[in-house]
Amino acid sequence: MGTQFTRWIMKQPHQHFLAVRLKTTSSQYVASRARDPTFEKLMDKYKNLLKVLAVQDLILANPINPELSLDFLSRLSQKLHLNRGAVSFLRKYPLIFHIYHDPMKSQTFCRLTDAAIQISKDEAEVINASLPLVVDRLVRLLSMSHSRMLPLRVVLKVGRELGLPDDFEDSVISRNSHLFQLCDAHEPNTHNLKLFDVIPDKFTAAVENWRVEEYFKEGCNVDRAEIQFSFKHGYPPGMRLRKNFRAKVKEWQRLPYVGPYDEVSEKKRSSKAGMMAVEKRAVATVHEFLNLTVEKMVEVEKISHFRKWFGFDLNIRDLFLDHPGIFYLSTKGKRHTVFLREAYERGCLIHPNPVYHARRKLLDLVVLGRHGLLTDELRSIASNKEAESLGQYDGETCISD
Repeated sequence: MGTQFTRWIMKQPHQHFLAVRLKTTSSQYVASRARDPTFEKLMDKYKNLLKVLAVQDLILANPINPELSLDFLSRLSQKLHLNRGAVSFLRKYPLIFHIYHDPMKSQTFCRLTDAAIQISKDEAEVINASLPLVVDRLVRLLSMSHSRMLPLRVVLKVGRELGLPDDFEDSVISRNSHLFQLCDAHEPNTHNLKLFDVIPDKFTAAVENWRVEEYFKEGCNVDRAEIQFSFKHGYPPGMRLRKNFRAKVKEWQRLPYVGPYDEVSEKKRSSKAGMMAVEKRAVATVHEFLNLTVEKMVEVEKISHFRKWFGFDLNIRDLFLDHPGIFYLSTKGKRHTVFLREAYERGCLIHPNPVYHARRKLLDLVVLGRHGLLTDELRSIASNKEAESLGQYDGETCISD
């Protein structure tokens, strides 16, 4: 009977199992979500990009001699999820990695190509040029914390998502000592990043700006009562929206809205209304958090570290699944990644920024793979040189997917 019930749950469209979610496991709830082909295709590219970035970071970890021995990289293959081995992975991206043999050291190394190095430099330059925006993001992030303070390690976990520079502590914190302060935490060797109380103006959340634009849009006949607490919604293609589901969404949209920068009085969730208010506050906070990121996306595991500091104890992953019109959750690449649905159109940001543009260049090289701009003659030369330098690795064991 239990198995039959589970199968029935899995066959139902998203809106049906909202009512019976407590009778399903979390993994079943994730598996039964409505898929969005556009985001899934994007994550197919990103999961390979993340592996490339992991290897790139290892190479650039030594700025004096940015290279990496294949022996060392091979030992890290499993940890980096290079499923077919280090050499096979590097060969997939000849426009990013160059493999060569050093006769003096009797070792084979890999380094970044000139194109990949230039992309890395371009990204660093645009990040440094946008430091005022970085400071603003950080002030907003700390303002969402009920204590106006966050552990430094938690902030650094989303350093790439926030577009923080490598010398973040010097270029951002130290140079803005009138805004930020590092103080000791209760844990050893841990610091908290604290925001000074002197902030002149209260911030306006991105969703509030959208409401104003929507209300004053030419030809808009939306009632103010309908939009004053609403969030923009959009759903995966082919997702059936039943009448009762639409009614529940409409009811949720009308619930009073507490902004991510507003102070919240401590109230216990003793009633259904109290629980829904906490949930809407959590949606508002995560919505704003995603708006602060460079690419309007983040790993669920990373954002879950902020729950305590943002003042809600809900299951973050379930929160995203409960609101498929606002967020999209992908499980590609052995990780759960959430996207802000309204920020994307056809797999690209609607309002891109310079850091995003710089990162897309590397993604383009990842997508090209072996099919780059090299001529057939140059490909042949490169393949022959690779074959000579990789003779010792021909017997490397492959790990199946």
